[in-house]
This record gives sequence, C-alpha cells and structure tokens, in this order.
Amino acid sequence: MPGVLFFLRYTEGMQKSALAFILIVILALSAGLYWRAHRYDERAVVTPVTGDTRTAYFAGGCFWCTESDFEKLPGVREAISGYSGGTTTDPTYTSVSSHTTGHLETVEVRYDPSAVSYDALIRYFFAHIDPTDAGGQFADQGDSYTSAVFYQNETERDAALAEMKRLTDAGAYPKPLVTSVRAFETFYPAEEYHQDYWKKNSLRYEYYRSGSGRDRYLEQACAWRQAKSLSCEEAPRRK
Repeated sequence: MPGVLFFLRYTEGMQKSALAFILIVILALSAGLYWRAHRYDERAVVTPVTGDTRTAYFAGGCFWCTESDFEKLPGVREAISGYSGGTTTDPTYTSVSSHTTGHLETVEVRYDPSAVSYDALIRYFFAHIDPTDAGGQFADQGDSYTSAVFYQNETERDAALAEMKRLTDAGAYPKPLVTSVRAFETFYPAEEYHQDYWKKNSLRYEYYRSGSGRDRYLEQACAWRQAKSLSCEEAPRRK
C-alpha cells in the first residue's frame, strides 16, 4: 500500500511538472511572438514612389496621429511615418526620442495631384495640429515633437508661408503661430512597428490619442476658426 501511494504521488508530481513545463513553453512562445509583432527595430519596407504620385513632408507631433489624419484625406494615397530635419543618418525611434538628433517625427504624404493640391494639404495640416506650441504637440513635448513644414521647392515654401499669414491675419488662434517652415533634406522611414499603427493597433491608438489632448484641442481650434469664418478643413471619413 505505501508503494502504491508513493507511485500515485510520484505520478501526480510528474503531471504537475509536465503541465508547468508546457505552460512555460507556451508563455515563452507567446512572448516571442509578441516581441516579434511589436519590436521597435525592424526596418520598414517602403515601396518607391512611382507614376504621378507626389510627396509632401509634414511634422505634426506624434506621427501615428499625423499619418492617420492624412490617410483620411481623399487624394492621399499613402502616408509614411519617419524622421526628418536632423543631423544624424539612419535615426531610430530610440535616438530621436532622446531629443538629441535634431530630427522631428515626420510624415511623408504621397498624394495624387489631380485629386488634391499641395495648397489643400497645407491647409489640412495646419487645421490638424497646434501651430502655436513651440515645445511639442499636445501631451508630447520635446524637440522631436515640434511642428514643421519641410518644403521641396519655392512653391511649397510660399504656400506654407501664405497659409500662416492667412491664419495670422484672420486672428484664427489666440497665440502667435510658431510652426517652422524648413527646406527638406532627407526623410528616413520609421520602423515597421510605427507604420499604420492606427490600423494595426487601433484600440491602443485610440486610447493614446484620446488621452493626448489632441482632439480636444482641435475641437476648440475649430470653434476659433469658425468664429473667424474659416473652415475647419475636416476630411471625409474613409475606412
């Protein structure tokens, strides 16, 4: 009888050990898969610009939000999150977030010029940021989150300056506009993790965006604009 009890306890212990081992393996595999899906260092695969597609470059704080906003604008074919304006080559999210590279979180907007003009992109951009914040955008503060228009030619520069003058002359905002208008040099796509974040991680994105204060500010800015007979430049919602 004691031998039988020993055997039963031994068998029970082995079963528990086996279950514990299986759980550890499952957790390890799950952690690996999660890390693979959410790693920050995987380079994005970005297709070259082809055909009649044109590009424009805007820094509007968190590039998840700027990318999301532009991809809802008819005529925009794609928006790519990345970095621009700094002094280092091949910047990473970690290095840019240190606010020591000079790079800004920037979005490359690829658009159809027959469907949406650069002037329309400029107006839309200013209506979806806080152009009066010199320290960042909404909850994200620091150099890498400041707003900018990166122009590729004099026509784009003049369009950005004209829109800032229009808003200033109209008194659209209670504070002076401080968005910089800078010559474009190089755009570095951000890591794959950040591309289309608003689609791939919709719940987390909405949680972040709602907590950032961006939409609350834009709602208030819309009221300021409408009081001056200016459009809010809202885009039709696209899936």
